[in-house]
Amino acid sequence: MARAKVHVLRRAAPRPTAAGRTAAPRRAAPRRAAPRRTALRSIRTRAQLIEVAGQVFSEFGFDGATGQHICRQAGVHTAAIVYHFGGMAELYRAVLDEARRRLVTTEAIATAVKAQSDPRRQLEAFLGMIVRALTSPASQTWAGRLFGREFVTPSTVYGQAHDRELAARAKMLKSIVGALTGRPPSDPLVARGCISTVAPCALLLLVNRRKLKHMLPSLNLNADAAPQLTRHLVDFALAGLDAIRPDKSGIGRG
Repeated sequence: MARAKVHVLRRAAPRPTAAGRTAAPRRAAPRRAAPRRTALRSIRTRAQLIEVAGQVFSEFGFDGATGQHICRQAGVHTAAIVYHFGGMAELYRAVLDEARRRLVTTEAIATAVKAQSDPRRQLEAFLGMIVRALTSPASQTWAGRLFGREFVTPSTVYGQAHDRELAARAKMLKSIVGALTGRPPSDPLVARGCISTVAPCALLLLVNRRKLKHMLPSLNLNADAAPQLTRHLVDFALAGLDAIRPDKSGIGRG
């Protein structure tokens, strides 16, 4: 009976170097691909949860949404919300923060206003940022719907943060309107002037665009119409604010 040949694998002997010394065997480089893939997967999961949660929250609100529904829609484990955010409340805050970034942040408005010294230009910068946000494609996604929902029926989770955002924007607008009317920001006429100035923006945020288009077919609310719409709202606001100036000297556009 023929004897089976046994092949023994032998480790190659270290090769001598040019100086005659034996070179040390090379060590394998540590593997880093796996942690990197895990980090990328975690980032994708977090982003997916925010996107799906935004859609669910915009439809059902915070109180009407469940973590199980969100995770099922996102195709992730039910523990993913706690793992990535700490809970539903933290997820909701993260979603609202993302909605603000997609529309317009208070910091961006403040930067645009501070870049102008003339109150009329400041008003144009203030309204321009809001109008661009409300005519952008993002305004017709869950981001716009959720922001509108939070505006009308503030949640107990995000309500205080939203109040701070609105207070910061109101402070900016009161300063501008006060400068334009020659009245102190605490004057009730300034408060009413602020309402008149931003009321059209609230309409754009809250009213269904299809219904608005049905009522006003010639009204263009696409992104390319933002400059013309801004100029119209500024002219309209300046005319109204001019009417409540103590001296009635006229503020115009300049």
